[in-house]
Order: sequence, then C-alpha cells, then structure tokens
Amino acid sequence: MKTSSTSSADRLREDLALAHELADAADVVSMDRFLSADLAVEVKVDSSPVTDADTAVEQALRDMLAARRPDDAVLGEESGETGGGDRRWILDPIDGTKNYVRGVPVWATLIALQEDGEVTVGLVSAPALGRRWWAARGLGAHTGGALARTRRISVSAVEDLSEASVSYSSLAGWEKQGRLPGLLELSRRVWRTRAYGDFWCHLLVAEGAVDAAFEPEVSLWDLAP
Repeated sequence: MKTSSTSSADRLREDLALAHELADAADVVSMDRFLSADLAVEVKVDSSPVTDADTAVEQALRDMLAARRPDDAVLGEESGETGGGDRRWILDPIDGTKNYVRGVPVWATLIALQEDGEVTVGLVSAPALGRRWWAARGLGAHTGGALARTRRISVSAVEDLSEASVSYSSLAGWEKQGRLPGLLELSRRVWRTRAYGDFWCHLLVAEGAVDAAFEPEVSLWDLAP
C-alpha cells in the first residue's frame, strides 16, 4: 500500500512538472504572436473569436502530449477531443482571446489533467502578466514564476455577503439567460462588485483577493484548472 501511495504521489509530481513544461512552451508561442500586426483572427460558429495563436498554442501542446503521454486523451477548445482512457488533458490555449486580440495583457493558457473524472492537476499561465498559478491534489495551490519559486495561496475567510468583494462577467450573457435581475439583486447585497472576467476572476478568488466570481456560462476547459 505504501509503495502504491508513493508511486501515485511521484506520478502526480511528474504530471505537475509536465504541466509546467507545457505552459513554458505555450508561453513562447502566445507571446511571440501577442501584439503582432499580422495576427489572423476568425469568428467561430458561436461568434467568439479565434486567432492563429490559439490554434498554434493548442497544436504545440498536443504535439508535446503525444510525445510524452501518448496513451492520454486530450480535450482542447479549438480541436475537440482525441484519444481515450481514464486520463485526459484539458486545454484552453488562450482564455481571454478578445483581450488578446485587443492587446489587453489579461489572457492565459489553461491546462488541467483529469483522471477517472476528477481533476488532479491544474495550471494557469498568464505570461503577459508575468504570473502563473497551479495546484495538484493533496499538494495545495501555489503561485509563482516556476516550481522553485512559489507562494502558497488560499481563498479568503470572508463568509458574510455584506463584506464580500465579488466579480462578474458578461451582463449580456446574464440578460440572455433571463438571470440579470438576480445578479443585480445580489450586487446590492455585497460590499463591492468588479468585472474582472475570464480566468482572472477565478484566480483572484483562489488567492483570496476576491471572495466569489460569477459567470453566466462556462465550458469545461474554462474551469478545469
């Protein structure tokens, strides 16, 4: 039992280290295209933008995973799901593509590993901000520039709505779902509201800087890390 436990812990650390390697590779590709005058932008069926950087980052990550974890499945926002099995890497090559297109530095690559339906490793890398966050099951959540330079993070201790700082996104999305009145009512009961949006609001919650984040709709790759 002890040997099996040790083996699982070692594998988890190896997977976390690989997630950092994936993020390093993604950072190089995404930063190379950020603010490029020739950035190619298309509109997807759901009316959201996708750039050549999105597709290039995801392909780079898929190529690395094919070489390092050939038996693992991969689910990516741009290319869907490939492979099968109990282990699945979940990728959002650039979360915050609209910001990326407009030159706003608040965007990130999201990477997660799901095993038997549960996320065991999660990492978010925002190279234009010089920030990275990660967590692994049983190892806590951290932020820093690399595994060797870390600061452990945790959510805030605020429990009362009247003392809470909350973030929301896309008022139009809430209105489309008929839930805007409820969001507005909630906003009147909290200490303050801010519209940070995308990955940023969730990482601020993870750090304890914001107490809660609300979005009208998300996909698995948005929240898996």
